[in-house]
Order: sequence, then C-alpha cells, then structure tokens
Amino acid sequence: MRLTVILFAVAACAAYAQTPSSTPPAAGLEPAWDIAVVVQEIGVHAGRLLPVLDQLDAPGWVSKKSASDTYVEQLETCKQQVRAINSEAAALARNPEKLAGALQLFFRMEWVANTIVSLEDGARKYQDQGRQLSQSLAALFAEGDTNRGRFRNYIINLASERDHQFEVMDREAQRCRATLVAPTPPKTPGRKK
Repeated sequence: MRLTVILFAVAACAAYAQTPSSTPPAAGLEPAWDIAVVVQEIGVHAGRLLPVLDQLDAPGWVSKKSASDTYVEQLETCKQQVRAINSEAAALARNPEKLAGALQLFFRMEWVANTIVSLEDGARKYQDQGRQLSQSLAALFAEGDTNRGRFRNYIINLASERDHQFEVMDREAQRCRATLVAPTPPKTPGRKK
C-alpha cells in the first residue's frame, strides 16, 4: 500500500510539473526567429569590419612613429575576435536560446567595441590619412549599434526567463520531495458490516 501511495505521489508531481506556469515568461523576450535575424546581421556586420581593420597599419605606427607595441597586438586580436563574432553569430542564429553562446558572443562584441576605440585613436595619431580611416571605422561600427542593443536586451530577458524557470523547477522539486517524505497516515480500522 505504501508503495502505491509513493508511486501516486511521484506521478502527481510529474503531472503537475508538466502543467504550464501561471506566470508568463519575462516580458519583452523576443521570439527566437526574430532575434536569429538580428544575430545573423551582427555576424554580417562584423565581417564588414575586417576590410577597414586591414587598412590599419599598426606595425607601421610602431616602426615609424614610435607608437606602443600594444596597438599591433590589439589589431591582430581584434581581427581574430571579429572573425569569431562572424562565425559564432552564424551558429547562434540557428539556436538563439543558448544563453552560454549568447553571452560569449556578447562579451566578444564588447571587447571589440572597446578595442576599436583604442585603434581609432591610434589611427588618428599615427597613420597618414588616419583621421578619415578612424572616422570611417567609427561610422561603420556605429551602424551595428541598434542590433547590438537589441541583442543585449534579449540576453538580459533570456537570463531573466531562465532564472524564473529554475525557480519554478526548484519549487516543484521541493514540493515533490516534501510529498514523498511525508509520513503516510495510519490506517483507521473500518467497521465491518
């Protein structure tokens, strides 16, 4: 009899856990198919940055104008990060609800944004025609601001939704555990007829 009660409790917990939550997901979470387009555009935009980055001559800045060696490292790493953004965005667009992949792409984008500011400054100071190149790099990078902003908001809302899902799962697991460990009431002798 006790085994029957335990099996019934487990079945009830499983059935209850499968019912939809009464609380809606995080407000403002864009559908996966909408954000997939944004992520693809982020990747395409990153690919458009490479030809402009290739025009920067950081080794020339160091050898001819005594600029810091860090510009060379920044430029090479920036190119690598831009290529990674391009490929990771294509992969993430196929499954944009992967929070780890979204965060990795976001952190790469932030690193590139900060590094581009430094490279723009180096181009302005040390490269012939550097002011024009710096301005074109800044303008090209700014074209992606809207998509980067939408993606940033999506990640925040996605993380919030995941937190909510984990809270619900934890509550249900605790409730099921309490049901399973609760003592069964003793049998009361019934009257015979």
